[in-house]
Parts: sequence; C-alpha cells; structure tokens
Amino acid sequence: MKKYTVELKQRSYDINIKPGIIKELPLLLSEYNENQKWIIISQHKIMELFGYELEQKLKLNNFNCFNITLPNGEAAKSINEYNRAIEQMIDFECDRKSIIIALGGGVVGDVSGFIASTFMRGINYFQVPTTLLSMVDSSIGGKTGINIPQGKNLVGTIYQPKGVFIDQDLLKTLPAEEVISGLGEIIKYGAILDSHFFNNISNWVQDLPNFPFAEAIEKCCKLKADIVSRDELDNNLRAILNFGHTIGHALELKFGFNKLKHGEAVAYGMLSASYVSHKLKKIDKNQYKLLNDTIKSLPLPKLKKLDSNEILTFIKRDKKYIKGKLNYITLKRIGEAEITAGIQDNLIVESLNKL
Repeated sequence: MKKYTVELKQRSYDINIKPGIIKELPLLLSEYNENQKWIIISQHKIMELFGYELEQKLKLNNFNCFNITLPNGEAAKSINEYNRAIEQMIDFECDRKSIIIALGGGVVGDVSGFIASTFMRGINYFQVPTTLLSMVDSSIGGKTGINIPQGKNLVGTIYQPKGVFIDQDLLKTLPAEEVISGLGEIIKYGAILDSHFFNNISNWVQDLPNFPFAEAIEKCCKLKADIVSRDELDNNLRAILNFGHTIGHALELKFGFNKLKHGEAVAYGMLSASYVSHKLKKIDKNQYKLLNDTIKSLPLPKLKKLDSNEILTFIKRDKKYIKGKLNYITLKRIGEAEITAGIQDNLIVESLNKL
C-alpha cells in the first residue's frame, strides 16, 4: 500500500492507495466503529457497481450502515439535494458521532464533505473516490461545496476528511470521457509543479491505452498532499491548483455541467492560461507549444462558438475575482506557476478566441 500524509497537526490524515482496498474497508475502518450510524453517500449506478457490496460487508462486520443516493452529475450539487440528504440523515437518526463515507467522484465528494461539515456543526467523513479526477484531485484537501445558479462552488467549506482510500481497480468501470476528464487534472499537476512529471505525461498521452495510471495517481496525490499541508486554507500557494479553472468553471456554466466534464473544461482553461502566460512573456514559444500539444493530444469535445462577453460575466462571479480584479494563475515556466493579479479583460478575450 502506498501512503501519503496530509500534515495538518491534530487533523492530519492519510491518503491510502492500493488496488482492491475497497474490500478491506471494514477492517481499515474498524477502529472508528463504535456502533454509531455510518452513511454511504453515493449515486445509484455506483451503488450497483460497488456500493451495495460495500454496505453489506460493513453490516456483516457490525457496522450500523445505511446509504443515501444523489442524482447523477452536477445536479447533485444543489441546495435541494443537500436538504434532501440532511432530511434522510435525520430520518436515520444520525447524531454527532455518525460518520459519512463519500463513495463516488468529485460531485459526491463535494456534497458529502459539505454535508459532513454542516450536519450538527460537523461530523467525520472518509473519501473513497471512484473516478480518476477525484482520485488525483478532489478527494484530497477538504474543499467541499454546492452550486447555485450564479456559479460553481460558491457555497462551501474547507473541511478535511479523516482519511482517503484510493482503489485503482475502480477505474476499470469508468467511461472514456471520465478518464479524459481525469487526465486534464493530471496534466495540470505536471504543468504547475513538476516539469519532469509533465514531460512524462506529454509522452504518456501519445499512447492512452497504455497510460500508467497507477504511477500518475501516486504522483498527483503526493504533490497535492504537500500543497495542502503547506497551505490548507488556500491563502497563497494552494491557489496555483486553480490553473485552468477560471476559464474552466466559466465554460462549465456556459455549456452545462453534463455536456462538458470538469477536467475537459480545465483542459480548455489551461489552453487559455498558457496563451495568457505566453503573451505576458512568462513562458517562451517552445513551452507554450509543448503544453498546447500535450493538452490537444486528448480527445476533447469540440466547443461551439463562444460569446466572450458571456464568458467574462461568468468569470466575474468566480471566487478568484476579488475587488474588481482577477487573480489568474499563470505559468512562470512548465513546472512552476504563480498568481498574477489584474489580468485585463481584452487578454482573456484573446485567449478565448484561440480555443
């Protein structure tokens, strides 16, 4: 088993990575079992694939276990679904000792973490990610949230899990678009933090059927654990993890969360951010081309013609738009990113026109 620790003093926790680890959860979680209510929060398809078997195994090992299912896609990240889940937890007679297991992708993890952070002012939860994107990114770091019509993740908390359990075997059930979505985030980690890793990724994406997912997952987890350990509350360093996300979130709002996967939107956002970085003379022509060629190796969905003013409206609702200025993540070079304040609208429009 590979293990990386998010170092947060008394709130530290481990990221545990092992094929088949989901089958070991009754044993691994046994030290926390004190006959309280355990709630698996997931989605119907995931429950059919892994969840009902996990629930049964937990029950056979004396866990008092129930499940709550959310709708598919970003529709789950709504105030109404949050309310419905809270009502079910009350019906199950959950209390402050109850524990949530978030079994799913980034949507399930975000909602489950937000429920855990707010139910009775905070209960424990564990992340068991089932998508590539959630394994390398969203299950780690404690960012939780739900969406409102005005924007993505505008209501949320930073609330750390008690642990993360990553089972690479679960990737075998993923549809192709979910794999591509996860690859978008993997490229991000190399681009902002590790040039050697990026060069490996650039080679690996040329042969997607043989992409070494296990190696990439471990590297991303290690990188993110280090970032969160150094800047849990997103005050400075952690912000670089938003590379590609400003435009990415706006594109998700424009095209709909179910038509453009998060990692696909981030990939387009990185194309935009790389253009901005190049125009500001932060990266040279060769690095700009290498990053673009790597991203464009992914079979991304085609975007319809963009209305730049509409996209700018979405951007100005983003959490990174502060006091009328956009804090935008740019590259100093491949493998190193920084926050650049005051990016002009016309430069953003130019970058959108390149997509």
